[in-house]
Amino acid sequence: MENEPDHENVEQSLCAKTTEEELNKSFNLEASLSKFSYIDLDKELEFKNDLIDDKEFDIPQVDTPPTLESILNETDDEDESFVLEDPTLLNIDTIDSHSYDTSSVASSDSGDRTNLKRKKKLPDSFSLHGSVMRHSLLKGISAQIVSAADKVDAGLPTAIAVSSLIAVGTSHGLALIFGKDQNQALRLCLGSTSVGGQYGAISALSINNDCSRLLCGFAKGQITMWDLASGKLLRSITDAHPPGTAILHIKFTDDPTLAICNDSGGSVFELTFKRVMGVRTCESRCLFSGSKGEVCCIEPLHSKPELKDHPITQFSLLAMASLTKILVIGLKPSLKVWMTFPYGRMDPSSVPLLAWHFVAVHNYVNPMLAFCRGDVVHFLLVKRDESGAIHVTKQKHLHLYYDLINFTWINSRTVVLLDSVEKLHVIDRQTQEELETVEISEVQLVYNSSHFKSLATGGNVSQALALVGEKACYQSISSYGGQIFYLGTKSVYVMMLRSWRERVDHLLKQDCLTEALALAWSFHEGKAKAVVGLSGDVSKRKAVVADRMVEILFHYADRALKKCPDQGKIQVMEQHFQDMVPVIVDYCLLLERKDLLFSQMYDKLSENSVAKGVFLECLEPYILSDKLVGMTPQVMKDLIVHFQDKKLMENVEALIVHMDITSLDIQQVVLMCWENRLYDAMIYVYNRGMNEFISPMEKLFRVIAPPLNAGRTLTDEQVVMGNKLLVYISCCLAGRAYPLGDIPEDLVPLVKNQVFEFLIRLHSAEASPEEEIYPYVRTLLHFDTREFLNVLALTFEDFKNDKQAVEYQQRIVDILLKVMVENSDFTPSQVGCLFTFLARQLAKPDNTLFVNRTLFDQVLEFLCSPDDDSRHSERQQVLLELLQAGGIVQFEESRLIRMAEKAEFYQICEFMYEREHQYDKIIDCYLRDPLREEEVFNYIHNILSIPGHSAEEKQSVWQKAMDHIEELVSLRPCKAAELVATHFSEQIETVIKKLQNQVLLFKFLRSLLDPREGIHVNQELLQMSPCVTEQFIELLCQFSPSQVIETLQVLECYRLEETIQITQKYQLHEVTAYLLEKKGDIHGAFLIMLKRLQSKLQEITHQDEKTKEEFSLKDVEDTMVETIALCQRNSHNLNQQQREALWFPLLEAMMAPQKLSGSAAPHLHPEALKSLTMQVLNSMAAFIALPSILQRILQDPVYGKGKLGEIQGLILGMLDTFNYETLLETTTSLLNQDLHWSLCNLRASVTRGLNPKQDYCSICLQQYKRRQEMADEIIVFSCGHLYHSFCLQNKECTIETEGQTRWTCYKCSSSNKAGKLSENSSEVKKGKTAPSQVKMSPSCHPSKGDSAIKKAASEPVLDPQQIQAFDQLCHLYRGSSRLALLTELSQNRSSESYRPFSGSQSGPAFNSIFQNENFQLQLIPPPVTED
Repeated sequence: MENEPDHENVEQSLCAKTTEEELNKSFNLEASLSKFSYIDLDKELEFKNDLIDDKEFDIPQVDTPPTLESILNETDDEDESFVLEDPTLLNIDTIDSHSYDTSSVASSDSGDRTNLKRKKKLPDSFSLHGSVMRHSLLKGISAQIVSAADKVDAGLPTAIAVSSLIAVGTSHGLALIFGKDQNQALRLCLGSTSVGGQYGAISALSINNDCSRLLCGFAKGQITMWDLASGKLLRSITDAHPPGTAILHIKFTDDPTLAICNDSGGSVFELTFKRVMGVRTCESRCLFSGSKGEVCCIEPLHSKPELKDHPITQFSLLAMASLTKILVIGLKPSLKVWMTFPYGRMDPSSVPLLAWHFVAVHNYVNPMLAFCRGDVVHFLLVKRDESGAIHVTKQKHLHLYYDLINFTWINSRTVVLLDSVEKLHVIDRQTQEELETVEISEVQLVYNSSHFKSLATGGNVSQALALVGEKACYQSISSYGGQIFYLGTKSVYVMMLRSWRERVDHLLKQDCLTEALALAWSFHEGKAKAVVGLSGDVSKRKAVVADRMVEILFHYADRALKKCPDQGKIQVMEQHFQDMVPVIVDYCLLLERKDLLFSQMYDKLSENSVAKGVFLECLEPYILSDKLVGMTPQVMKDLIVHFQDKKLMENVEALIVHMDITSLDIQQVVLMCWENRLYDAMIYVYNRGMNEFISPMEKLFRVIAPPLNAGRTLTDEQVVMGNKLLVYISCCLAGRAYPLGDIPEDLVPLVKNQVFEFLIRLHSAEASPEEEIYPYVRTLLHFDTREFLNVLALTFEDFKNDKQAVEYQQRIVDILLKVMVENSDFTPSQVGCLFTFLARQLAKPDNTLFVNRTLFDQVLEFLCSPDDDSRHSERQQVLLELLQAGGIVQFEESRLIRMAEKAEFYQICEFMYEREHQYDKIIDCYLRDPLREEEVFNYIHNILSIPGHSAEEKQSVWQKAMDHIEELVSLRPCKAAELVATHFSEQIETVIKKLQNQVLLFKFLRSLLDPREGIHVNQELLQMSPCVTEQFIELLCQFSPSQVIETLQVLECYRLEETIQITQKYQLHEVTAYLLEKKGDIHGAFLIMLKRLQSKLQEITHQDEKTKEEFSLKDVEDTMVETIALCQRNSHNLNQQQREALWFPLLEAMMAPQKLSGSAAPHLHPEALKSLTMQVLNSMAAFIALPSILQRILQDPVYGKGKLGEIQGLILGMLDTFNYETLLETTTSLLNQDLHWSLCNLRASVTRGLNPKQDYCSICLQQYKRRQEMADEIIVFSCGHLYHSFCLQNKECTIETEGQTRWTCYKCSSSNKAGKLSENSSEVKKGKTAPSQVKMSPSCHPSKGDSAIKKAASEPVLDPQQIQAFDQLCHLYRGSSRLALLTELSQNRSSESYRPFSGSQSGPAFNSIFQNENFQLQLIPPPVTED
């Protein structure tokens, strides 16, 4: 594989040339090449803009470049005769232009003509990059290869080498030499079929740098050297390497006397050619022995003549790829290994690949080695430092989604990859973007598998090398001068990069005009990849591409008009032009060709009215973003008319304010704007067109003033106009243009003065006699007082402190006061806004305004003493704003507080008190204000907790809070409790004394003590005596007795004795019982519950039918359930006698009413009582033996006298329960015994160590130890096979079971899949055999580790795999379980014809566990396996 510096072929022009012209051109270029040193190359590569100049290298110009029409009318490339230029002479590739990262695009089919004809929808990367590669068949050479096979029995082609000649080796030992001229004539036929019969097929070829010598390697190991000028055999070498091994590679180095060969034994030899006294000899030296690892690929570093002085060339570097690693060695001045690099994860059948190329990195040109095996390509940059040592640095690697069988550099930025399904991928190396994919299965590529297997010498190669050779095609692909040659079984194909013009034209042929424009634009911007043929500096390159794009745009416009549907719906025509016209507009503006856009393109598209409309609409986004200025008046006029006709007036307004409208009819535009309510546009036209700023204000005032003066509500349209007017006035006074931009600086003072003079006019221009003074100010104040005053405030900020500005400010303030204070038609809010504005202005340090203080007193009276109580909060808010704005200095504070209290302006009072630090008085303000009373808690908390307040202030606030504690508790008990607990936990008892109201005290204590109330207080920090808690419990007994038990369960600080006395006082028996139980007096608690139960039962016994029995029965049941729960909770801790003292009185209490059933007054519901009694019996059976219960019942004198039948149902029920429990206990014991024995065996089986049969992986045949540089796991199965987890994954030896992944043995499972259910038994201890391995391989217990073999740890919980193994153990070791045996025996007890151990039954319907061939009767459990 030839490696070259970063040059690409200059593409031939499309016009035909003679061979003489080609040669003349080539020789001229060769002469200029000698001047091109590697330093220049470096500079060229790094600075892509300084490209090769045509004149410097004498590249002939094409007289008449092809027109677009001629390209579109051309036939396909396949019909052209292929002229292959000599790349040695023609190697003046222009350096590809600078690229930028773009998002990666999905792979696509290439510009292969058959493919493109077949596919209508073009894939993404094709539309983005076009067809990057030209793919041609060398018809002359292909025909002669087929002819040679027929005529001279040359055999099939086996190898190819390319320089300025093309050499093809055949299977019968011939080397065919072809010229690279237009005729592709056969120059020489070297060798003979007789020698081929002796040496075997040619397995490798190599041509030296000056194309004078050819080396042929043969399948049986011989090597021949030929003179390519005369066709003479110079050397026949038979002893250069061990006999019986095929030559896999033979390569000339840059030194013509030195070559390298690689044989099928995996060894590498250096061949030195000498000529002494006219005798040609060859000396061989072994560089690498196959016994240390088989090398299957070698690549010497070749440098072109222009790089012959590069410091790295003196080392004569050689890269070698073995099956495990990469080596880079130097052959000169002495043999030295410079680098070894091990492979990462890879498939053992993948092909190692190597390729060198010189690339420019950081302003220096150095060789880069690409190596890959599988789907990852690594790039290594090789440098020589000042000391003379070589350094190798790893570059960004390339991750692929396919396996490679060939890697070729086409230039320093572009690589061509061939994957294992014979698809080419063109990749940009720096961005790693896939530019194109090409299917080359039609080539019928030749593979070198037979040589790798060394079939000619008996197949004496290793299994690993033979596996790699399956996909080896090293000798079938050769690159030279930016061209790649592919050898097929009957043909030779060549691939090269297309020129930029050819790529654009190729898209045009496919009728992809939009894609062609996009690709051309990427060339124009320097963002395209794999660029060929663009020369000159940036401006020159852009000009060339722009001219081509203009041609395409003209054709595109003609095509848009020509292909427009003549008839049909107007929407179809619109859609057609909407797809086409924006492309023209976009590219004309990108190319900055407005002249072209508004003259020729517009005239052309104006022929069709629909196209014209679409064209005008396309301009809108550019105008709105200010990217399009300087349109012709005609286009502007047409644009406005078009949108006006379509009733899109909002669009018209947006366009007008972005256009230079000086060239239009101003009056006509203003009239249109006014009629269509385009006020922004109207103001813009007045301002920009006529420098008139007052007229638009007058027009707007005329619309909004009459309804405001008449007191009517404005319409939505009038509100919009008023808002625009305010914004416009604000812009004018601030020096900004409306609605966009700025007023010219020289006009700003003039505009400000004009606007002020306009606003303070005494009367309007056409005033009626009834008009009030200052109409404009009055109108704006009525419209929106606050916003108008904000506009004035902003204007005052901008005013300079000159005399005129001060006069204007004072004058407008006087007018405002005159208009608002002397009129009663303004609301308090509006008046307040004015005085707030004035207060802000007066509070400024540089204030020059004067306002009579009496006016502020009048405003205070106006706000605090209204005629009615309406707008209370509004007036308060206005006054507060006035004070906060600095107006407080205008008032006497004591009078202000008196008036605020009188008017109930509590926020004003708070504001004043806060200024005087009278925080305690603020509490009264909150408590009196119904809107803010609940905020008092946060206020008190903030004063007491936030630093900055003195101790006296905090004390006064707390004292005030204590004075109002009842109010606070009644307002929010929770908040009050949280406040007390947070700040004054030691004064809780004082608070309790202050709370005289018992209900309030109860609420306070509940919030304080009950954690369920949700207050966040640490109860441990509350240092309260139990008396407080007991006081709360007593109140709880009074006000909420039903919640006492629930509350006691969460309370902590109370004394049991005192609490019991409280509950007894209020006769809460359940609570007393709970407390006694908590105290430990179980019997006392039980007696209380029993007494309650007896009283309830007595009520039932003596009630008549009129009583509601549901409630009384429910009461009995609830009381009984609570009593049973009490007995059950405590029986575990009592002895037998104490248990009987609880349960028997309960039983007697329940049975007592039933004893009276024979009396004169029978009770109403004996069945319900029997059911309840049965519930008691069932509950007590768990704690008291059945004989004791029966004895106690029979000792009863009532039942001792023959009345046992009445409790017959109870006793029978107890006996049934007893039988069930006995059976359950027996069954549980049996099952536990079975499970225990099985789990012991399972544990022993699962935790047993595994003994692998071999120390290498059964798939890749490599020792597992060699893989330890990666975190790869080792899987060992109980059958003895060992694997790398990566190898098993590739073979898909995993099974998904219930969402978990399990491994299966590849060898065992593959033999099972083939139908051979082998008894794959693995050795275990004690001579036992493991279960036979079936398809799911359940007997294989993998154990895996990071770098060594780990044992599987036994887990307390069984995973699905262990459960499966457990089931199998049960089946194999135990046979059927005892329970199954007993069940079947019991079912067949009545069938006398059945014999459990007789022979098999006739008839398939009968199926018994005794018929099973694995059935074994085991009378004693087998011994547990020893660990």
